[in-house]
Amino acid sequence: MKDLSKVIKRPLITEQGAMMRELHNQYYFEVAPESNKMEIRQAVEHFFGVKVTQVRTMNYIGKKKRMGRFEGKRAAWKKAIVTLAKDDSIDLFEIV
Repeated sequence: MKDLSKVIKRPLITEQGAMMRELHNQYYFEVAPESNKMEIRQAVEHFFGVKVTQVRTMNYIGKKKRMGRFEGKRAAWKKAIVTLAKDDSIDLFEIV
């Protein structure tokens, strides 16, 4: 994957994410399933102008769900936890 604009899909804003931002300077993103850690690091550094120290990723497999006699499947997705340098932060996550 070469296009960095397609690596990060959206930020994940949750209570756990808010706690991890305050305690460990970690930010959560939903990313493209085919992206790797180096691409995620480059995309965050490019778009937010921060220094990334660590990237951890998790793959979530889509679950089967039923609606009466019909069966469907939720989409599979990938989550990235990005740790920033000590003095960096992303203003997108700050609640005013």
